[in-house]
Amino acid sequence: MAVIPTKVQARFVAGIRKFQPILNAAKTKDINESDTVVIITDMLTEIFGFDKYSEITSEYAIKKTFCDLAIKINGKLRFLIEAKAIGLDLKDDYIRQAIDYGANEGVDWVILSNGCLWRVYKISFAKPIDKELVYEIDFLKLNQKKQTDLDMLYCISKEGLGKSILEEYHLQKQALSRFFIAQIVLTDGVIESIKKALKKVSPDAKIANEEIKQVLLNEVLKREVLEGEKVEEAKKKVNKIFKPAVKKVIEKPSDPKPVSIS
Repeated sequence: MAVIPTKVQARFVAGIRKFQPILNAAKTKDINESDTVVIITDMLTEIFGFDKYSEITSEYAIKKTFCDLAIKINGKLRFLIEAKAIGLDLKDDYIRQAIDYGANEGVDWVILSNGCLWRVYKISFAKPIDKELVYEIDFLKLNQKKQTDLDMLYCISKEGLGKSILEEYHLQKQALSRFFIAQIVLTDGVIESIKKALKKVSPDAKIANEEIKQVLLNEVLKREVLEGEKVEEAKKKVNKIFKPAVKKVIEKPSDPKPVSIS
């Protein structure tokens, strides 16, 4: 994660101190959605650094309906925010509504929030449209002294968006995904490395690559990282990365034989 500028970090700390009691009081009163949107708008300005008048749009029109809030920087739509009353749980129906808004506008990022919880989603424009919960912020549990908490704020701040911090965070999370790592472990290069290490432990053992792969599949890796849509997606990415290298080695012409000169 990039280093947060000192002024931005100070703004985050001040914002946490100010809005935690405001959110607690609003939750106790069980305020309605409209009043929750007012608080969220103030948070977008005072914590995340967006200009209330030029960069935050309320009741953003999408076809025949409206999304609660939209963030535009230099006229470009960066993300949509669907807000719910502070006392409501963020149910699946609300998530689908937010994703539909984003898909219709062709925007990659959508936030679903009730003021206390902020869930950041990445939309995948596949067939069908899919989404990924990248991370969640619980403002009532934020610790102003914890750097990882401040990093989460930085990702969706004006300064962070300008440096593509959110995209970088998402790519890092994908790279460290258990599904992605499991597929890398099953590649020929990694299995060959395991075989060499095992040979050092048991020099006389005759071990085939396929035997190692079966042990990994059946005894080492959990089923949850070997089955399902996320596994297939990770497998495609790994195959796309590693297959060209294998192909290149196979197709590499042999070194020309030296020609003797009489």
